[in-house]
Amino acid sequence: MAMLFAQLLMGMGLLAKAQDSTLTLPQALQIALAKQEILKAKSFYAQSAAQGITTAKRDGLPDFTLSLQQSYGTTNGLNGLTSGLPGETTISSGPVSATQNWNAAFASYYTTNINWNLFSFGLQRSHVADARGIYNREQADLDQEKFQQQIKVAGAYLNLLAAQRLHYSLNVNLYRVTQLRDIILQRTKFGLNPGVDSSIANSELSKARIAVLDAINYEQSQEAALAMQLGITNQHFVLDSSFVAGIPADFSATATVDVQKNPQLAYLAARVESNRLSTDFISRSRLPRLSIFGTMQGRGSGFGNSYGADNLSDFSGNYLNGINPVRANYLVGIGITWNLTSLSRVSSLVKSQQLTTKGLASEYRYQENNLTNQLEQGDKQLVNTLAKYHETPLQLKAANDAYEQKKMLYINGLSNIVDVTQTLYNLNRAETDRDIASNAVWQSLLFISASSGNLNLFLNQIK
Repeated sequence: MAMLFAQLLMGMGLLAKAQDSTLTLPQALQIALAKQEILKAKSFYAQSAAQGITTAKRDGLPDFTLSLQQSYGTTNGLNGLTSGLPGETTISSGPVSATQNWNAAFASYYTTNINWNLFSFGLQRSHVADARGIYNREQADLDQEKFQQQIKVAGAYLNLLAAQRLHYSLNVNLYRVTQLRDIILQRTKFGLNPGVDSSIANSELSKARIAVLDAINYEQSQEAALAMQLGITNQHFVLDSSFVAGIPADFSATATVDVQKNPQLAYLAARVESNRLSTDFISRSRLPRLSIFGTMQGRGSGFGNSYGADNLSDFSGNYLNGINPVRANYLVGIGITWNLTSLSRVSSLVKSQQLTTKGLASEYRYQENNLTNQLEQGDKQLVNTLAKYHETPLQLKAANDAYEQKKMLYINGLSNIVDVTQTLYNLNRAETDRDIASNAVWQSLLFISASSGNLNLFLNQIK
């Protein structure tokens, strides 16, 4: 008997952990936000997109290129035409002589180039806007993932609390069945009741033990689910029992909720806007670009000024003679480029992007309709769970009275074991309904919060 009572206390959490180690729901939410790897991943995605804005802004800076080239080779020339095919970049320039020679010297080439797209018909601005739209989309995705994770944690928290209360109720039932079994065994031992009653009592006790084992298994599965949502290893949790001790005090705020503020819709809206900005950026890439450019170059050569077909000896193999720049040139200009064939290619890509935008907009309206329906369903569900919560005390009192009556009648030989076990079953069911009734009200309020996108509707009710 003492062991059964100890099990009962453990089911209540009095022997499991100290009271100051209770995990409250706000603490659980903070743990999830800090530990959940999916949130870390999406935070990195948002940070990466923020760097994309900086990159897009810097794309508007002019191209400034410095190059230095030093080489050693021959300068045999030949009359004829060539074309710069890919991979063929080596060019030799020199006099056309009657025969091949292998005179070689050092040469150098130094250049500075500046190229700036002075005017691109809004391409640069749209590039920055596109990058900012991508960042807004990733940030909205992070926000909606945080919201979803908090809803999942709150749901897992309530589910585990309900499982723990179910375990507790079944422990109470086991204790009650054990007491009843002991009474029956004593009465059958002295011939006051039929011997079959002891068999029935043992069967009921076995059922109660199996029910407790099933409750333990279910509680452990819910502990694993909560640990997974928190992003930590599986462990035993002592939870805040206020969610089964009472119901939310104020439901007036639920009448003014609006699904338009739901982070899921905000994310879908950000996807629509991001794709629209990308479409604008792609569309502007088919327009011409006005650029200014400038070049400053210097050259050096180991070949002398009179080196030619008539004087093939005017060259030096000295390295310093070849790398010393002895000639310089500069060039500045303005030009416009327009790839006319891009008009056709970009047009089809723009149409594809526009169709994608329409698809994303349809997804937004689809989810908006779903959330609106869910919100209406949540309001009805809240009304029903409240009504059930107010009925459970009456059901429990009636079941308890019936059990006590049948038990006393049985002890006095005025009832049979079947009637007693039936009232015992009804009492256990009434206790279970009582334990989960308040939890169901909180679950309904959480469902409304999830549909509206406002978790404070739920959190503000926690005392």
